[in-house]
Amino acid sequence: MDDGRRWVRLVELMVHLRGAEGCPWDKKQTLDSLRRYILEEAYELVDAIEHDAPEAMKEEAGDLLLEVLFVSQICAERGLFTAEEVLKELENKIIRRHPHVFGGRPAGDAKEALARWEEMKDSEKESDPVSLLAEVPRALPALVRASKLSARAARVGFDWTTVEQLIDKLQEELGELEAARRSGGQEALSEELGDLLFVVVNLARHLDVDPELALRSANRKFEDRFRYIEHRLAAQGRSPSQSSLEEMERLWEEAKHEGQGPVETPPTRDGS
Repeated sequence: MDDGRRWVRLVELMVHLRGAEGCPWDKKQTLDSLRRYILEEAYELVDAIEHDAPEAMKEEAGDLLLEVLFVSQICAERGLFTAEEVLKELENKIIRRHPHVFGGRPAGDAKEALARWEEMKDSEKESDPVSLLAEVPRALPALVRASKLSARAARVGFDWTTVEQLIDKLQEELGELEAARRSGGQEALSEELGDLLFVVVNLARHLDVDPELALRSANRKFEDRFRYIEHRLAAQGRSPSQSSLEEMERLWEEAKHEGQGPVETPPTRDGS
């Protein structure tokens, strides 16, 4: 079966699942109900990539594609668009936003290629009077959205000039956070902490570091080292609650110096 026919077959399967003799659960789903599954499948694919697990990547990429088919079929039933139109729109966009590949405007490197993509994207919206920030989805994780909002504003010059300015701003926000902590106002504390995080996100952007991926990496590192503590204590028949902070800190440093990796395999899709 060639790729084109396989796509048609997948669309036919989705039509059947949503049809009169299809699956009761699939027929019950709406665009609203699918939102959580779309996010879950996207994060599961990212997790498979981070664990360098090809079989899991293949499965999770298929699961994410299933959600795209689901959305397309529901919209087709409402007379909005079809799966075929989704593919056609994507095909046109790929060609239109790669003038350095399909339009005779070579790009010297990846940075220039990205600039061409953004240039074409902006030209498509020139007749639209909405805000420059309007295209940044509100459903994005907060760190990702903060990075995208500030990056779009930076494209018109609304940005810090140097990393040093951002470090100074970081110190300023730390001072304001400490003042809010002393005042005891929870609302002010939350606001100042948010401002501090926003500056950190901008610092990451200026350092060409993805803040979401950096935090995910830090989360994994913390998890690996804490599991090392649990593993070492378990070998002595104890748990962290039966240990002292000093002992756990010693084991943490031990894990740190040994470059300790995971002591358990990643959880499977069902959480086992």
